[in-house]
Amino acid sequence: MSVKVSDHLLQRLREWGVERVFAYPGDGINGLLAAWGRADDKPRFIQARHEEMAAFEAVGYAKFSGEVGVCAATSGPGAIHLLNGLYDAKLDHVPVVAIVGQTNRSAMGGSYQQEVDLHTLFKDVASDFCEVVTVPEQLPNVLDRAMRTARAKRTVTALIIPADVQELDYSAPTHAFKMVPSSLGAPAYAPVPADEEITRAAELMNDGEKVAILVGQGARSARAEVERLADLLGAGVAKALLGKDVLPDDLPYVTGAIGLLGTRPSYEMMRDCDTLVVVGSNFPYTQFLPEFGQARAVQIDIDPFMVGLRYPFEINLVGDARETLTRLLRQLKPKKHGGWRHGIEKNTARWWEVMERRAAVDADPVNPEYVVHALDKLLPRDAIITADSGSAANWYARHLRMRGDMRGSLSGTLATMGPGVPYAIGAKFAHPDRPVIALVGDGAMQMNGLAEMITAAKYYREWQDPRMVVAVLNNHDLNQVTWEMRAMSGAPQFLPSQSLPDVPYADVARSFGLDGVRVEKPEEVTTAWERALAADKPFVIDFRTDPAVPPIPPHATLDQIEAATASVLKGDSDRAAMVRQGFKAKIQEMLPGGKHRGHGTEEGK
Repeated sequence: MSVKVSDHLLQRLREWGVERVFAYPGDGINGLLAAWGRADDKPRFIQARHEEMAAFEAVGYAKFSGEVGVCAATSGPGAIHLLNGLYDAKLDHVPVVAIVGQTNRSAMGGSYQQEVDLHTLFKDVASDFCEVVTVPEQLPNVLDRAMRTARAKRTVTALIIPADVQELDYSAPTHAFKMVPSSLGAPAYAPVPADEEITRAAELMNDGEKVAILVGQGARSARAEVERLADLLGAGVAKALLGKDVLPDDLPYVTGAIGLLGTRPSYEMMRDCDTLVVVGSNFPYTQFLPEFGQARAVQIDIDPFMVGLRYPFEINLVGDARETLTRLLRQLKPKKHGGWRHGIEKNTARWWEVMERRAAVDADPVNPEYVVHALDKLLPRDAIITADSGSAANWYARHLRMRGDMRGSLSGTLATMGPGVPYAIGAKFAHPDRPVIALVGDGAMQMNGLAEMITAAKYYREWQDPRMVVAVLNNHDLNQVTWEMRAMSGAPQFLPSQSLPDVPYADVARSFGLDGVRVEKPEEVTTAWERALAADKPFVIDFRTDPAVPPIPPHATLDQIEAATASVLKGDSDRAAMVRQGFKAKIQEMLPGGKHRGHGTEEGK
């Protein structure tokens, strides 16, 4: 039997080390599906319930494995469905290759069924590389460049393969004019800045007295170097949300997340520092960085197109975080850990006390902060945690402390709803021997998480560790948007858009052959987590949480408090509970220690 283009595609993927492709079938990739049958399902075809979920699973797999994620879909609607997950990958700088079918070449341009101009459709999300394969000899070069570009630029690339091309006999490019032979491999490299730039940056850091460090996901390979940097400079370290797992939170100078979902000690450190060092992050919200002109600043980033953004950096170092910091450390002078560092550690310790007290506030029926805070104490040190967008992201950012080899991620830049469960599935395929926990809201679970539990049921028996726990914060409300309406617009809850139907999530999971439990009392929370973390199959916990628990930002202003109050006066359906919970939560920031941290401390001034 002759080797078809589709056969060679799968062979080339195997040669690139691709072990699985997250996909959904359709007649636009029938040639590929037949090739998968001939190839004994290598690489594995992982069947999602929807193409968007296949893309999310590829993103989750890439985030947690460090490898290129690959997804595939049919032409027309299948390719369109991939887009949201692919944009999530692009905006979070995750390497993903999308392989999509297209109608036969003879029908292109003829307004044929399911014909979509896929090259135009994908030219933004896959702007670094998007090509249509029209002849067999083109295939290896196009696939090799897609894989290499995705890995090198940490982005999305796309191959569009018409259905009839998939069925053609494969012939390799020859040593001839207009032929483009290709080769495998994407060798590792670690660029570093020029020596004189390193020296300038070291001098700036040595001059600083109140140094703040901000790390993002680009610093993940430089954990030891960042710890050494903080020690030499007497600095505190805040983390962008995508960098939550860069440093463990049991280090006393790690202030936690920064930004709207961040912590008070991170906010205060940025407010009061005189020197800022940003490593591997392009955190976008400048209002949470030091005032312009307040701090001298250095940025370290591997991408020359992403330096100099967000803040008036005095020095931009383009290079690999680990290698750049290694060279920098040699020129830094140790600083005494005085009032600045001690103040950061004191404020951070106090913040965790506040979180514990906020989690203990009574709610009706269960405080969502308590749900996540209780998990924090039970997390295995090798756990992988995913979080969905919405209020679940608040509690993930503030209540979970990374320790040991824990990993965690969410949709950081696109902030799309729905990736929590498919990320978790992607993580299980990346690390089938590790427990995975997904924190999702009821809106995201209804949007697509429930259906994707069918995928978990289909594959969990292959995982060495079958634990995949999905915690649904079930408050019958699209809660993050409800609070944004209150705080930003002073608008009351608009029930037709915000109210969600109650769904028996645990019962649905059991109907899929999985397990689950519904929790309606605070005293049941810890027991439910323990049961789920000891389960021998994926487990759904349906936590009935109180929508009136406010995600108060670390910088909560009088204007925002007034806007929220105005929404109550305008007749918010949740107004009584909202006021009660808001005051109970806010008062926790006032205790103990007497002085409200919003006005600073002696160590922080």
